[in-house]
Amino acid sequence: MPKEGKKLQEARKQYDRNTLYEPLEAMELVKKTAPAKFDETVEVAFRLGVDPRHADQQLRGAVVLPHGTGKSKTVLVFAKGEKAKEAEAAGADFVGAEELVEKIQGGWLGFDVAIATPDMMGMVGKLGRILGPRGLMPNPKTGTVTFEVGAAVRDAKGGKITYRTDKVGIVHAPIGKVSFDAQKLAENFKTLADTLIRVKPATAKGQYMKSITVSSTMGPGIRINPNKI
Repeated sequence: MPKEGKKLQEARKQYDRNTLYEPLEAMELVKKTAPAKFDETVEVAFRLGVDPRHADQQLRGAVVLPHGTGKSKTVLVFAKGEKAKEAEAAGADFVGAEELVEKIQGGWLGFDVAIATPDMMGMVGKLGRILGPRGLMPNPKTGTVTFEVGAAVRDAKGGKITYRTDKVGIVHAPIGKVSFDAQKLAENFKTLADTLIRVKPATAKGQYMKSITVSSTMGPGIRINPNKI
């Protein structure tokens, strides 16, 4: 195993690795133990009692965090006519159709979120092999294929995140920055946790929230008590 740095070793001395903390206390510890000089991202990992080998237990969706993520997102919208104007008015960074498809096919990927109106998906589908592996492909499940492009752009700019289970049933997601107030981090956490509980698959058996860990980019993992959410 790689040797831990001195800062991480010191951070680990500030909490009990075997304790399951309440959400707010965990957020306070994440802020306290973040070792880097930059504003680290706070991330949470939910290990869920689902079997991703079954399609009906693969979770994927989106949620708007009440206090955002602390990161400004560059939003691209595939739309024409009035919907293009609506996207521009809502603050989209790039709006277009065929010309954007050609630009992306040429290797350009200068955006964080892609949104498309349903009538554009025949054209956007050509980009599946490029956007899909990068998690940028518009998808109805995440609200990025919609005629409500104005609302979609505002959500993306205002703190909307996507979530999905990985191959072992874990959901990883950012919930803010170390510079956030602990209460705001806890409220963002609760919004995501409540969403995951709401979308629990009917076929999932046994304990659903198996474990929850929150950490900063360079900091140690703090365990949260699943029974306290």
